Amino acid sequence: MANIGFIGLGIMGRHMAKHLQDAGHKLFLHDVAVVPPELIAAGGVKCTSGKEVARQSEVIIIMVPDTPHVSAVLFGPDGVAEGLSKGKIVVDMSSISPIETKVFAQKINDHGCDYLDAPVSGGEVGAKAATLTIMVGGPESAFNSLKSMFETIGKNITLIGGNGDGQTTKVANQIIVALNIEAVAEALLFAAKAGADPARVRQALMGGFASSKILEVHGDRMVKRTFDPGFRIELHQKDLNLALQGAKALGISLPNTSMAQELFNACVSHGGKTWDHSAMVRALEIMANFEIGADVRS
Repeated sequence: MANIGFIGLGIMGRHMAKHLQDAGHKLFLHDVAVVPPELIAAGGVKCTSGKEVARQSEVIIIMVPDTPHVSAVLFGPDGVAEGLSKGKIVVDMSSISPIETKVFAQKINDHGCDYLDAPVSGGEVGAKAATLTIMVGGPESAFNSLKSMFETIGKNITLIGGNGDGQTTKVANQIIVALNIEAVAEALLFAAKAGADPARVRQALMGGFASSKILEVHGDRMVKRTFDPGFRIELHQKDLNLALQGAKALGISLPNTSMAQELFNACVSHGGKTWDHSAMVRALEIMANFEIGADVRS
């Protein structure tokens, strides 16, 4: 069992940390908010800074919202880099810029430590169930040494390539997720406006070629109007910004990604930045002046 530092104990991080704790690892914990008391009660050690976490830990995991947050955790005052010693491994499981990831990795390497970018997909549901998909970039030796740790919190774990490749894969994942949410939203809105029961439409589609995890989980959210965040719209916006910025740098066009981002922007303009990303359907409903839950047959 290892001494593991975990920085960022929000919607997903707290569940990921708990699985590692349940597997017998000793956890050193830090967050800008309150460290979940259940982790402390189970033996976790609360630390006052990333520097303290790094000093106490062999592996330091970071799970925070965006690129600037990772930069601050690593290289800000009393950051992780100040507490590193040779041979430790830093694992960033946030979803951030692939370009900046390569810069961060080199700086950590300069301390004699390995760096893995290992963003995850699966949302709060996957974090709770320890079924996250983990997309890893970095040296194979470091990946192999932590494979069993990754298996504690995820099921589909893949070493993609070098540093930055994990984050590139996550950006690709977020493009697919956003476009699938949009497709499910359009389909259920169309069906409901035509007078069909959207819950039964979803049930029927789950048995055919249109079946998907998005239809299963987020289609259910759309029908039941449960938009409390498993993954906030503002975070998905951040990921699509990375996609669109990367596309511009590569000289390619991502027209449907741009459209999905505009739908998220419309949700935000109506106060929805903290809604679950399945609430993209609200932008379409506003344009249609019709909600999926409405009954037009009466």
